[in-house]
Amino acid sequence: MPSLPQRGEVTICEINCDLITAKNLSDDRAEETYGGVLGFVFSPFPFRTDTVLPSEQEVELERSDTIPRSVFVAFKEILSDSFKRILFPSALNLSAEVSSERVNWHPHKHIVACISGSNQVLIRDYDNSERKDPCILTSEAQREIKSLEWRPNSGKTLCVACKGGICLWSESYPGNVPSVRSGLASSVGTVSCGSGIRWILVDFLRSPTGEHISAISCSAGTPVRRGLGAISILKWSPTGDYLLTTMSDGTFYLWETNTWTSEPWSSTGGYITGAAWDPIGRMALLAFSESNTLGSLHFASRPPALDAHLLPVELPEIASLTGSCGIEKIAWDASGERLALSFRDGEEMYRGLIAVYDIKRTPLISPSLVGFIRGPGEYPKPLAFSFHSKFKQGPLLSVCWSSGLCCTYPLIFGSHILP
Repeated sequence: MPSLPQRGEVTICEINCDLITAKNLSDDRAEETYGGVLGFVFSPFPFRTDTVLPSEQEVELERSDTIPRSVFVAFKEILSDSFKRILFPSALNLSAEVSSERVNWHPHKHIVACISGSNQVLIRDYDNSERKDPCILTSEAQREIKSLEWRPNSGKTLCVACKGGICLWSESYPGNVPSVRSGLASSVGTVSCGSGIRWILVDFLRSPTGEHISAISCSAGTPVRRGLGAISILKWSPTGDYLLTTMSDGTFYLWETNTWTSEPWSSTGGYITGAAWDPIGRMALLAFSESNTLGSLHFASRPPALDAHLLPVELPEIASLTGSCGIEKIAWDASGERLALSFRDGEEMYRGLIAVYDIKRTPLISPSLVGFIRGPGEYPKPLAFSFHSKFKQGPLLSVCWSSGLCCTYPLIFGSHILP
């Protein structure tokens, strides 16, 4: 039977398809359950929940002819007008129900970043044993934050999308001091974290007309030189062979990145609320606002071919157990073995929970419900959640709860359990 935490209980972790609960969050309970396996525990930390939920109004950005494959493509051309035109895409609309990236793990470190309130970013470095509290990043340039993402393959650099542009923060420590763009007031963007470690605002990529930046997509490569309006989600495949773009009207496009051709698709289950790729980029999962069934996009041949089939992935328990009427958010573990999702409305005892599925790909996707995660506090709801992309000891899920705590849940099973 799937694990169901009762009211007043909190989830600690998964051990072999059993979601362990406790009466209260504590490092002692975490140490008892998974500390011996991992060698350390992921303590929860507080954040500000005010204005973290998406705005009810859609956000529109400046119309342009290009959309970036990466905000870091032209790092050396940050000050050029052509780069700014590439950086800020055309009419990027994010509806209230489509969640941008608000909690994000560093791809190679035990460091998680999350949005706290409207103007702050918290960074919790679990590798730094001398500092238990998160580091708070604030700057006069960083207002009304919407999204954040780590720069891939480049040390510790965090990209923060906010009102008027994108802030770039880098970690500084003795022997490694990042360069700050000339003219940038570093005094309003330098945060000390002890042990000689500081976070420095190294640049602010300003929008040409001051519009709000709501989404970031970080990858290596060249810009897409075709108009893409009304985009709500951008997802690159792990190998970079494909780009999946979803629109606010429920349609989506699949691009191959060799010749930059695309195929349009349409949805009958409402607009797309979430999208995720499998580890090798041969299939993608889609969630829809008015359906409890996911869509699985399968490729019939290798890239750059666009031959694909959209197949249903049934989640009968979401309707039969929870009474939900649609999926809110999804996150797929980088190993492809665990899927986390949140859902709208439903029965009171299930409301606000995160469903965890065991995923098999043989070769079609076969989900099996493991159970549900309940957060701390009274009637908590998941505001944002994300998996660590390269945690070696199994899936690692972090959730920002409406009760004001960011909690991390190791999902340990099978080969991930050490003897």
